[in-house]
Formats: sequence, C-alpha cells, structure tokens
Amino acid sequence: MLWIFMQVMKRLKKKSKAIPMLFLIFAAPLSAQTVYPVKFATQADVKIHEVKFETQADLKVFRVAFKNQATDCSGLWYYTNFENQVQWKIFFTDFETQANLKIFYVKFRNQAGWRNEEKKHLFCNNSN
Repeated sequence: MLWIFMQVMKRLKKKSKAIPMLFLIFAAPLSAQTVYPVKFATQADVKIHEVKFETQADLKVFRVAFKNQATDCSGLWYYTNFENQVQWKIFFTDFETQANLKIFYVKFRNQAGWRNEEKKHLFCNNSN
C-alpha cells in the first residue's frame, strides 16, 4: 500500500490539492479499530470478558461489517481474519477477574461507546 502511495505521489504535481486527500485515504484505515481474537491469553494485547448486562460493561461494542466503518476508541469493532492486519489482539476470558476490559455487544451502532472512561487507555493509545 505504501508503494502505491509513493508511486501516485511521484506522478502528482508538487502543489496539487490531491496530495492531502490521498494522505487521508491511505491513513484512514490505519486508525480503524480492528480486532483479532487469539487462542492464548499470552498472545493478547487486551483480555476481555463479555458481560450479560450493559450496566456491567466498561465498553459497549458494535461489530461492523467493513474495516472503514470502525473508528478509533469508539466501540465500533471490525473483526479481521488475518493477524497481520490487526490493531488489537484480544483474548476472551471466561472469568471477569482475569479480564482487563468488560464488554457488552449492542444491537445498534449509535449505542456503542465507553461507559468507564478509566479503561479507555486500553484501546485508545497510539502504541499499536
């Protein structure tokens, strides 16, 4: 993807207005909140427990169908099938005490979001 971006940049004039637009197009997928469930807790960036009630959750999650619909820190998650395309590796634990984050899946996109702002650092830093 970077190679394509560089080739397009070479062909554009230096003062073109298309350059900032291209940057946004290529940079947008990098901020998407993509997750990949791993098999072992030691492989995960965040350990998650799915709770039964919305009021128990730190984060309300809505699962989106396309990567470009997922946004950083919003609770809109895109599950990828490829580990090398992921932003966050997650592990689902059966026990609430073993989890870093408690989530609840919501039915509608506009319901997604943080209930416990103190846990926001788990998904909102730029280190991954």
